[in-house]
Amino acid sequence: MFESLGFENVTPQQASVLLAVLVGLLFGVFGQITRFCFRRSLVGEDRVSAAGVWLTALAFAVAGTQASIAAGWITFDDHRFMSAELPYLAIAVGGLMFGAGMILTRGCVSRLTVLAGTGNLRALLVLVVFAVVAHATIKGVFAPFRVALGAVTADLGSAISLANWPGGSWFWTAVIVLAALGYAARSGNRAGMLVMAAVIGLLVPLAWVGTGFILFDEFDPIAMESLSFTAPSSDALFWVIANSAIPAGFGVGLLGGVLAGAALASLTFGGFAWQSFETPAQTGRYLAGAALMGVGGVLAGGCTLGAGLSGVPTLSVAAIYAIFMIAVGGLAMQAALKVAPAQRPAHG
Repeated sequence: MFESLGFENVTPQQASVLLAVLVGLLFGVFGQITRFCFRRSLVGEDRVSAAGVWLTALAFAVAGTQASIAAGWITFDDHRFMSAELPYLAIAVGGLMFGAGMILTRGCVSRLTVLAGTGNLRALLVLVVFAVVAHATIKGVFAPFRVALGAVTADLGSAISLANWPGGSWFWTAVIVLAALGYAARSGNRAGMLVMAAVIGLLVPLAWVGTGFILFDEFDPIAMESLSFTAPSSDALFWVIANSAIPAGFGVGLLGGVLAGAALASLTFGGFAWQSFETPAQTGRYLAGAALMGVGGVLAGGCTLGAGLSGVPTLSVAAIYAIFMIAVGGLAMQAALKVAPAQRPAHG
């Protein structure tokens, strides 16, 4: 479709960066206002209301993505989420690692990106370490570990997508959407908060359709992408180091937009404050969590946004399995910290 828009001096990749900046800005603004966070919805003191926000976003992401598929705008037939060979061991190990890491850092990567835009230097350092370790897992010293775990697979065939299960795509879409909205309705959130959560959810199909349909050009193809922070963090790190040789892509624009949007929201509505580490133990805890999330996010095939908010709407069994294992890892680490309170690092 891109070639029909009449752009002469902008390539699809350049346009995707602009789209990513817009999506990132909106996510940064509404993510900061709603305190959107999977960890909070899992183990936070206000987890009921936080889960209501997260599930509202998921409901609209699922509905919007499936509507886009039905309209013929996008397809996930060749997407990595739909590979018949499920790398179940890599996803399990990666999910557990990522979940444990987000507890240690008190936020998953998407939340920490938002916090970094509000002046939180702890979050900024975690993002840098996360990006380095993720890149090392994709292409560096940890790559053999990734390859070895990824080689252990189970052939699910067409069952890799819920769309091919009894009932079909719209049945499972309805199940997820109604269950999520039903919980959200009882979560005690104000209507305005849920509306902002819905906007966050709609950013998922906006990005899928933007990169997979509107900017599609068979002569200059780009990857179909949506909200995700694992590969984009690695891409952004590499771009910062060697941007004269590597052009910016969707991931770079997304991270930049989120940081700018969060900064804008915190400066406008309050909440911007410089924060740093308080103790060496706290520093060690955050760095350990960053490393766990870096390896885990790659092994699991995405973070709580890449595998969760963006992956589940594709109805991929792999994505659903990944977000489930992330939740298990988070709950297990939270339980472990409660069992040994004397050794628990300072509150972060």
